[in-house]
Amino acid sequence: MSPASLPQGPARPSAVVNAEIRALLERTRRRLSDVERGEYEQLLREYAEAVRVEVTTAA
Repeated sequence: MSPASLPQGPARPSAVVNAEIRALLERTRRRLSDVERGEYEQLLREYAEAVRVEVTTAA
């Protein structure tokens, strides 16, 4: 998934994003290419935002 194709609305649940991160790392099983690294970094940012929203909502 390219960074441009990620949703721009409300954050997806952290569990969904975490599953995508795990799937990316599972399917590569090697050093990430530049494109894959970009995808990974975008997913990490999205995951951090999702966790922040979930914690804020729970508080």
